[in-house]
Amino acid sequence: MHDYLAPVFAQYPLPVARAEGVWLYTPDGRRVLDMYGGHAVAALGYGHKGWTDALIAQAQAVNFQTNAVPMDVRLRAAERLVKFSGLPFERVFFVNSGAEANENALKMAFTVTGRSEVIALEQGWHGRTPGAAAITWGAMEKWYGYPRTPFDVQFVSRTDTTGLATITEKTAAVFVEPVQGVGGAFDIGTSFLQALRKRCDETGTMLIFDEVQCGMGRTGHPFGANLYGVMPDMITTAKALGNGFPCSALLMSAKVSKAIKLDAMGTTFGGGPMACAVIEAVIEAIESEDLLANVRRVSQYIRDTCIVGPVIGHQGAGFLTGLKTRVPAKQVQQALLAQDILTGTSGDPNVLRLLPPYVLKEADVDFLAAALARLTF
Repeated sequence: MHDYLAPVFAQYPLPVARAEGVWLYTPDGRRVLDMYGGHAVAALGYGHKGWTDALIAQAQAVNFQTNAVPMDVRLRAAERLVKFSGLPFERVFFVNSGAEANENALKMAFTVTGRSEVIALEQGWHGRTPGAAAITWGAMEKWYGYPRTPFDVQFVSRTDTTGLATITEKTAAVFVEPVQGVGGAFDIGTSFLQALRKRCDETGTMLIFDEVQCGMGRTGHPFGANLYGVMPDMITTAKALGNGFPCSALLMSAKVSKAIKLDAMGTTFGGGPMACAVIEAVIEAIESEDLLANVRRVSQYIRDTCIVGPVIGHQGAGFLTGLKTRVPAKQVQQALLAQDILTGTSGDPNVLRLLPPYVLKEADVDFLAAALARLTF
């Protein structure tokens, strides 16, 4: 069979035919533990009944309608998301991907401040569209592809707060992942985020949390903002938000909401009824099944039991865990896949990244720990 797909993705030697819970199955019946969750997407795992039922019911009722007509499911999803956050946001704008949410967050920051410069952190990842990629560490040197960036960008250290003096009255926004994903499951930490908030307040700069990967419960809290007790002006979220259905959201504070006008932002598919139905279903499952507590408990179990074999430490938060390895993480990843466990790597060559579904149990972690203990390189 001729392969018509563009050859832009490096692929694991793991053809997946079906999945259930935290397990992937190949066409020949091999069962593989998914500790990567499709890049942090499969929050509820696979075959979740509530999610599936919600999607089917909405597809049968009305599968799509434009944002030009009001729909109760859209209003319910926005209200449910704001209440789930536990933070004083006033408005939600639904779009389709994390990068698109970040593009709109940038646009609103420029609108509110009238400024043209953005600051981002070293090792951060925000997407592949022009604005989001412009604030992604290393994109310009590796794959950016556009002739110029749409605005001025500066990068600052993710550990040294002295670099925050770079934030001035010329800075429209500071973009930060509270727990960096591609950057190695790196926990930015409370003190650094508090210092960011303070400096942004001093300079009238928008503080934007990119929680595309670490949000929607992955840290064991609704958002990293809750975990660290720091309120941003905007949060972007996606991935786990839809559990596999393409959707994302931009949550905006009162200050940002006041700047919204008709046609300020736009989208065709964002806020579609099927997307909104699964957003409701994801939040319902997280809350009714007490999955935040499960993430907190089982992630601690990972840290307690998986510092074995080639693993010498850990970092990150919740189910955005980085296992530090004394050999290249790529070697560990390949060896684990040979033992029927799928994990991820990161921008740090010695960090193995774990992004499992929130339904992961201690017995699944025991399977991982035993496999790591058998590795002898």
